[in-house]
Amino acid sequence: MMLSRPMFRSHRFVSPSVAARALRAPLPIIRRQYAEAHFPGPKVESLQHSQIWKISEAIREDHKQLKDYYNRVVNSKDLDEQERYGNAFIWELARHSIAEEIVVYPAFERDIHDNGKGIADKDRDQHQGIKEQLYEFQKLKPKDEAYLPTLERLFKDLQHHIKEEEENDLVKLERQISLTESKELSQSFEKTKMLTPTRSHPSAPNKPPLFVTVIGLMIAPIDKIRDLLFTKFPEKKMPDLGHTKHGVGKSDR
Repeated sequence: MMLSRPMFRSHRFVSPSVAARALRAPLPIIRRQYAEAHFPGPKVESLQHSQIWKISEAIREDHKQLKDYYNRVVNSKDLDEQERYGNAFIWELARHSIAEEIVVYPAFERDIHDNGKGIADKDRDQHQGIKEQLYEFQKLKPKDEAYLPTLERLFKDLQHHIKEEEENDLVKLERQISLTESKELSQSFEKTKMLTPTRSHPSAPNKPPLFVTVIGLMIAPIDKIRDLLFTKFPEKKMPDLGHTKHGVGKSDR
């Protein structure tokens, strides 16, 4: 089956020569370029930046980003803008949730002496409900009547989870670990987000190592291809280059 030419007109493709140059680049540059190319919003993540964050700060920054995307969707009357920021919200929440389940919740179990396992299990249960709602939301478009109500119900539950996590769970974790350990968790958290699926898959296991070794490796490439070819994201600001560049999979249609 041949794909029509218009499908490819508005999407970015990497030429063989560009790919060859990228493969010859030093690893830190590849990592930074990968992070910049795969983030559809104004916050450009890099491993160099993530190393200075405590884990609680990294998670709070993600939460702040999610709130910003949500507000941009519900406060906009433009369907195209709603779709772009809605997709960014899906992308951010899916990666954030999985990285927490792989990196942060095992740390709760290991390092919080006062009911750490109970806290981790509670957060996993809350995540499951949020992921199920996100799965329903990602099937909708702004023209659908259920689009905004579905997002609003999801975000209400997400806000409750965020409040408990920031005011209780992460506070307890930071009390039990050193600053170095917190920064190492943050770095691992950011690295993991680069490898996770970018859409909600609520039937997938939410505990390592099964997710990482089987489900994640199977699903993540499919999600990233979808992002590249078919998903519209907001334009993103590239601070180090000083100019605006199209986001991943951004379409001009």
